[in-house]
Amino acid sequence: MRILGLDEAGRGCVLGPLVMGGFLADGVDQEVLRAAGAADSKALSARRREAALPRLQALGVLATRRVEPAEIDEGNLNELEIRAFISLVMELRPDRVYLDAPVHPRGIPRLQARLVRETGVADWIIEPKADATWPVVGAASIGAKLVRDAAIAALGPVGSGYPSDPVTRALLTELLRTGAPLPPWVRSRWGTIDALRQQALFGG
Repeated sequence: MRILGLDEAGRGCVLGPLVMGGFLADGVDQEVLRAAGAADSKALSARRREAALPRLQALGVLATRRVEPAEIDEGNLNELEIRAFISLVMELRPDRVYLDAPVHPRGIPRLQARLVRETGVADWIIEPKADATWPVVGAASIGAKLVRDAAIAALGPVGSGYPSDPVTRALLTELLRTGAPLPPWVRSRWGTIDALRQQALFGG
C-alpha cells in the first residue's frame, strides 16, 4: 500500500514561508520509518532532523510546497494550506493519507469530505498531533521543518521567525521604527506586526 503523510511547518510564524511536507512510503512498515528517525519534528533537535532525512529518503519520497509571505498576506492561510496538501496528494497518488489535522476536531469530517472529493483518494486518517502518532506524518514533518529552517537561516540573524522569539520581535521593532516598507519575507498582515507598529509609534 502506498501511504502518504502530510504536515506543515511555520504556520504560526511572522517571518518566512509556510511549508507543507508530504512523505510517500510504498510498502514500507511505519515502524521501519520510526526506526529511521521519523517523529514529530518539534520534538527533535536540528541535528537529529538532519541525520534522519537521508535515512527516510532511502525509504520513501519527500515532496514539499512553499507558501510565501506575500501569498499569505493576500490570501486565506487555511485555504492556502489545504490547497497545498491537495497538490501533494495529486502529485504523489497514495492509496491512504495520514494528515496532521489543520482544523479543529469538529471540522475534520467536513474537511475529509472535501479532500476525498477533490483528490479522489477515499482513505484518509486525519487526527490532531498525527505527527507524533504516525511515523509517516513525522517524516513529512521533518521534511517540512528542514525546508522551513533553511529558508529562515538564509535571511540571516532573524531568530526563529515566531512572534514569541525576542530576536524576531527586536528585529521587527527596528524595521518598523525606520518607517521603510517591510521586507518581502515578513508577513505584514500578522497581528504581531500591528501590535509592534503601535509600540513603535507610541514608544512602547
